[in-house]
Amino acid sequence: MIIWINGGFGAGKTTLAEELHRRLPDAVVYDPEDVGLMLWKWMRPNGDFQHLPSWRELVVATALSLRRHHADTLIVPMSLIRDAYRAEILGGLAGAGEQVLHVFLGTDAGVLRERLNARVTDPKYSEWDQAARELGMTGVDEMVAAAARQPAGTLLLRSDRLTPAELADEVLAAAGVPQVHAGGQRIWQARSLDSEET
Repeated sequence: MIIWINGGFGAGKTTLAEELHRRLPDAVVYDPEDVGLMLWKWMRPNGDFQHLPSWRELVVATALSLRRHHADTLIVPMSLIRDAYRAEILGGLAGAGEQVLHVFLGTDAGVLRERLNARVTDPKYSEWDQAARELGMTGVDEMVAAAARQPAGTLLLRSDRLTPAELADEVLAAAGVPQVHAGGQRIWQARSLDSEET
């Protein structure tokens, strides 16, 4: 399965991905931003690499290759706010026969702004500079509004109301993915995507 974690900058995608990976140590965490950085090595950086058709194509191809050859579960923390890009990428994965759980982390605009401001001084985000913060700030309202435009089947969660552990519980329950608990024992969550309960 591919677990795609969507949401705005500062919504908690990376934190949730880390918590899921802690529970699913055999999963691969794949950040499509690395595909964009790779493309910028070969061409002049120009705005948002998500606009590049080659980025969207390579994101799908890389996810498929990683999932098929290296991991039963792929965890992908990446904002896909533009509806057409989200449909193209997630549709490409599903069209290739992959089971995709699309998670969208909704967050209040004020909380997003606080989190983005905090990144400027947080050592964890040492590469997060003022320009990146301003770029994130300009899209806060768009990111908050995007929560209402997510397609059917999206698992909508509020990252400003749930802890990372609670978010991970919800994701794993929806996915029905086996996870490692204390003592190294694997267990299955109660529900699966094939369940009639949604």
